[in-house]
Amino acid sequence: MDKVPDQLKDFKNFAFLVWKHLNLPAPTPVQYDIADYLQHSPRRAIIEAFRGVGKSYLTAAFVVHQLLLDPQKKFMVVSASKQRADDFSTFTQRLIIELPFCKHLIATEGQRWSKIAFDVRPAMASGSPSVKSVGITGQLTGSRADIIIADDIEVPNNSMTQMMREKLGEAVKEFDAVLKPDGKIIYLGTPQCEMSLYNTLTERGYAMRVWTARYPTLQRSETAYGERLAPALMEALKADPKGLEGQPVDIDRFDDDDLLERELSYGRSGFALQFMLDTSMSDVDRYPLKLSDLMVMSVDQDKAPEKLVYGVMKEVRDIPNVGLRGDKFYAPEASVGDYVDYDGSVLVVDPSGRGKDETAYAVVKMLNGFLHVPECCGLQGGYDERTLKKLVEIAKKHKVNAILVESNFGDGMFTELLKPYLKKTYPVSIEEVRHSKQKERRIIDTLEPVMNQHRLIIDPKVIQKDYDSVQGLPAEKAQKYMLTYQLTRLTAYKGSLAHDDRLDALAMGVAYWTEQMASDANDEMEERKAQLLADHLENFANGYNVTKTRRQTTWI
Repeated sequence: MDKVPDQLKDFKNFAFLVWKHLNLPAPTPVQYDIADYLQHSPRRAIIEAFRGVGKSYLTAAFVVHQLLLDPQKKFMVVSASKQRADDFSTFTQRLIIELPFCKHLIATEGQRWSKIAFDVRPAMASGSPSVKSVGITGQLTGSRADIIIADDIEVPNNSMTQMMREKLGEAVKEFDAVLKPDGKIIYLGTPQCEMSLYNTLTERGYAMRVWTARYPTLQRSETAYGERLAPALMEALKADPKGLEGQPVDIDRFDDDDLLERELSYGRSGFALQFMLDTSMSDVDRYPLKLSDLMVMSVDQDKAPEKLVYGVMKEVRDIPNVGLRGDKFYAPEASVGDYVDYDGSVLVVDPSGRGKDETAYAVVKMLNGFLHVPECCGLQGGYDERTLKKLVEIAKKHKVNAILVESNFGDGMFTELLKPYLKKTYPVSIEEVRHSKQKERRIIDTLEPVMNQHRLIIDPKVIQKDYDSVQGLPAEKAQKYMLTYQLTRLTAYKGSLAHDDRLDALAMGVAYWTEQMASDANDEMEERKAQLLADHLENFANGYNVTKTRRQTTWI
């Protein structure tokens, strides 16, 4: 094609032809809006749109469209994994091969033509291919690009912890070393956490355009999105706020029932990230439980310090941190008194029930109003022999005084199955706990006051094991099973978490000791010192009397 028709110079028209070729329905208004922004975006742009809207398909078509207009342009496609980037490149190649008006772009003999890197036929000889695909951890340098497409470079696997997010933030800085003068960088994606890389990029001068799955409330659109919300959505919302608030944006593809089903699957916080693209933290009380309120130190099986002093001078950095931005682990500033035996220890079990695939457990020990957690994790399975035996081993190891079992599901079956194993190996009292209060509020009401007073101590091995235990799960599910993720993402809204079993087990263990936590650690220490002094004086007096008696006997 020697000359591109004027109609095809508009990418929206080109996208329509591509969709028709792929036997897809005509692009939706949202897809047309994204297509328009792709073509006319600023030199540093971020496109955030809900999952399933077709960002990658549109952008692959955009690459072909730009090569059609200017075959000398160079593109670099970067994704979280090399495979993902190669898939993008392969789809782009297929479009060039299959679209009748793009066949003249197919490379000829002597040119590159692989999914890793390929040229278009009119391109002049160059050390840089027309399109190159690379993973974010691969070799970015070595070739130059006019346009860099960063397609879903933020995924759970590389953004789960603060250290991972910092590493990803440093990696994308290499883009500027690859980009040609007057080049363009376009990010496509959905945020994976509240501290998303995309938010950081806006601080580096990037413009962001957001397309949500539902129309937000007018107030939320201003506080959470501001100028980031797509103008088409904002204008429609302002014109009819009562009629559109909460309604699906792309109703032809995702109707209300579909979005409700996804919200139930993802949980409120997950849906807010993946479909509403809402990473705002404007409400301080939205996430009331914070890692910084814990104290992290090794928990002994039998003894603990009489009192621990909280502070923020000793940050713990050698364990995985999946908390929110700025949330950190701290070790106690000091311990006061002697190491003495615990007042008691309890094992809490939240059995695998309807919709669950793991049995959560927590061991909580108490001393002088401080609660120590040496174990809290999950076991795959529910009523099988391996799970029951493992729980008995944990109870015996920590010499627990009682076992509590969540009984809301199963009507006591789990308790009855566990009793024979306990009787044989470690006889201990076992009781069931049933709750009627909304789970989210119950957990917050239990943990928040204890954590605010810095009376909850977690062994660092608990945090490491919690992190390691989910590494065999798919990346998008792994963090949702983690105790520390559940703790920092819990809100008072029902269904705010997709999984909360480990956190619920911990909360039940804390609740067990709550009534006994009214005693102050200082009073306990003073009482113990007074008793030691009394014992010492009594021993001294007894010794004096014995000596006196012996002397009297000698005189006789």
